[in-house]
Amino acid sequence: MIDKYEIIGLIAAVLTTSSFVPQVYKTWKTKSVGNLSLTMYLAMFIGILLWLIYGIHLNSFSMIVANSVTALLTFILIILKLKYK
Repeated sequence: MIDKYEIIGLIAAVLTTSSFVPQVYKTWKTKSVGNLSLTMYLAMFIGILLWLIYGIHLNSFSMIVANSVTALLTFILIILKLKYK
């Protein structure tokens, strides 16, 4: 059985991770990256990777899934920023 706090973590993971999807989609479609801060997304990406390591250490499914997907989405934004600047 999943711990009630892990369920809260999964809900938080879905909400925070899905918040990146519209930005990735809009950037992908418009190829407009002028308003994206490369410094912010690089810092965010590093922070997410550290959270992922921490989640792996804790063996927290919600942290591992959320941070893996968010890292991927953030990495895509970084690549788009570099490609279309």
